[in-house]
Amino acid sequence: MGEVVSASGSRVIVIGGGFAGLRVAKGLSGRGASITLIDRHNYHVFQPLLYQVATAVLSPGDIAAPLRRIFRRHRDVTLMLGDVQRVDVESRTVTLDGGDTVGYDVLVLATGATHAYFGHDEWRRAAPGLKTLDDALEIRRRVLLAFERAEREQDALERQALLTFVVVGAGATGVEMAGALAGIAKQALVGEYRHIEPESARIILVEGGSYVLPAFPPDLRRAALADLQQLGVEVRTDTKVTQVEDGVVHIGAGRIPARTIVWAAGVQASPLGKALGVPLDRAGRVLVNPDLTVPGHANVFVVGDLAALSVNGRPLPGLAAVAQQQGDHVAKNIQRVWAGKPLRPFRYRDRGSLATIGRWRAVAEIGDWHFDGALAWFVWLAIHLRKLVGFRNRVSVLVQWLWSLTTLDRSVRLITRDDLVWDRDTPNDPPRFPERRGTLRPAPLGAARR
Repeated sequence: MGEVVSASGSRVIVIGGGFAGLRVAKGLSGRGASITLIDRHNYHVFQPLLYQVATAVLSPGDIAAPLRRIFRRHRDVTLMLGDVQRVDVESRTVTLDGGDTVGYDVLVLATGATHAYFGHDEWRRAAPGLKTLDDALEIRRRVLLAFERAEREQDALERQALLTFVVVGAGATGVEMAGALAGIAKQALVGEYRHIEPESARIILVEGGSYVLPAFPPDLRRAALADLQQLGVEVRTDTKVTQVEDGVVHIGAGRIPARTIVWAAGVQASPLGKALGVPLDRAGRVLVNPDLTVPGHANVFVVGDLAALSVNGRPLPGLAAVAQQQGDHVAKNIQRVWAGKPLRPFRYRDRGSLATIGRWRAVAEIGDWHFDGALAWFVWLAIHLRKLVGFRNRVSVLVQWLWSLTTLDRSVRLITRDDLVWDRDTPNDPPRFPERRGTLRPAPLGAARR
C-alpha cells in the first residue's frame, strides 16, 4: 500500500454504487478516512429484481434507493455523480466526465458487468439486456406496447410476431424473465383486450447449451424445465442464435419473427478494467490476486463482477452474494493495512442459489438441500426481502407481491406518453403511429374475442 499506513487523512475512492461498492464504503465509514463514492447514477438498484420491473410487477422505486439517503448519516462519505473516463494508477488519479480529476490513496473498482453479445454489439438495439433500471423500463415499454399494437393490428402474421416474445439465454435471469412474461400474458392480461387473446402469446426461451439453469444441479434443472413448460414457455436448448435483427431472431437456418427480444446470455465486464493496464480474462474481468488487489498495485482493489478470481479451481459466480462478501472483505483488508497487518485472501462462503420461475414456482440449492415449488418460492421471497436496501422498499415490495399473488394483477402496467411514440426516427420527431392496413371495428358487446 506504499506510504499509506493509517486511516487518518487517507483518501479512498470507490467507483460503483452496486452491492460491492456499498459494502466497501459502509465498512470503511467511521475509521477516520475520507471516502468518495462515484457512480453514474444517483441510486443503488437491487439487480436481482430488475426482471420484475421489466414485467410490471414492481415499480423502479421499489427496488432502488437514492445513494444520498443511504449515506446521509455517514458524514465521512462524499458522493459524486459522474462517469469515470480514466484511471491513472501511476499518478493515483481518476478523471471524470467533464475533465474533473480526483486523487486517491486507495482505489476500489466495483463497476460490475453488462451482457456480452459475442462480438455483435449491433444486436443490442434489437435485443436489450437487463442490467440497469433503464434496461428494465425499456423492456417493460416494449412488452406492453407489443400487446397494444397487436390489439390494433389487422395483419395476422404481424399480429403473431407482436405476440411472440423471445428470451435469449437460460441462466437465472433468462428463466426468471421467461416465467414472468408467461405470467403477464397468460394471467394478468387475460380478459382485458377485445381483439386479441393475450394468453395465446408465445414465450420462447433459447439456450445455446443443453440445459436451463446450467449452474444448478440436474434435479433442479429438470424441475425448472417442467415449471417453464407448464407455464406454456417454449424451451429450446442446444440452440444457438446466429443473427438478431429488428423483430427477427435467426436460429441456424431458421428464423423467428418476434417484435420483443430480451438478451440474457453472456457477460462482459465494465470497460474500466482495461484502464488499469493489467491482465484480463476473456470477458474483460481483471485477474486479481487472492486478496482482491491488482497485480503490481497493492493500493488498488477490484471487486464484484469486474473481478476474476478462482477458488479451489472454480471461478466465482457473478452473484450478489459474491459481490457483497468481497466488499466486506476489501473493507477489512484496507483496515488491516492501516493497522500495519498483512492482507488476507478472500474466501467465498457459498450460501446457496435460488431462482424463481413464476407464481409459487422456484428452485433452491442451499448446501446439500435441493427443493422446489412453493417452499423454494417462500425462501426466495424471504431472502430477497431481507437483502433489499431500506425498510420502505421492503414494505412496498411485500405489499406489491401479496397483491400480485392474490389478484394476479400487475399494478404498474404504465406506458408514459413518450413511450407511445413507437415509430419515430429521432427523439425530436413528432408522434407517428403505424400505418393501418384495414378498418378496426369495435367488438360487439358480449362477443367472443377474435
